[in-house]
Amino acid sequence: MAHSRIFRSFVIALCLVSSSQAWPADDRPNIVLIMADDLGFADLGCYGSEIRTPHIDQLAAQGLRFSQFYNTAKCHSSRVSLLTGLYCDQAGGESLSRGSTIAEVLGDADYFTAMVGKWHLSKQPTDFGFQRYWGHLSGATNFFTGDNTFRLNGEEWSVPAT
Repeated sequence: MAHSRIFRSFVIALCLVSSSQAWPADDRPNIVLIMADDLGFADLGCYGSEIRTPHIDQLAAQGLRFSQFYNTAKCHSSRVSLLTGLYCDQAGGESLSRGSTIAEVLGDADYFTAMVGKWHLSKQPTDFGFQRYWGHLSGATNFFTGDNTFRLNGEEWSVPAT
């Protein structure tokens, strides 16, 4: 509970500061949020891995890293928590019916928001504040047999069978 309050407070403070006169519109900080399924804590160089990830390490060195964000057994629950700052059930589960997403909050602060990758929640990312989206809606996809769950800004994007 304390972690979700801290995260929500951080997002609100970031939006208030970024929308104030503290920075001219073109000098506001860029926000890049990376979430990957099946990525271990120490799989990135910035967290001590022997695996070289120099570009991600540079982003981490110049930005903010989450060191106390814990995932759940289901990837959609972690995604809901990262998007809203709430526990999955508090936000309405996969429907996100009881929480505002970080994309909605940043959009209200005149940020441009985009998402790439797996959604695995209800509706589409463009229904929850993301202005642009390319990726697949399902939890998994098959690149060999083709797939009809890919979307580009809400429109179907067919992936042909290989």
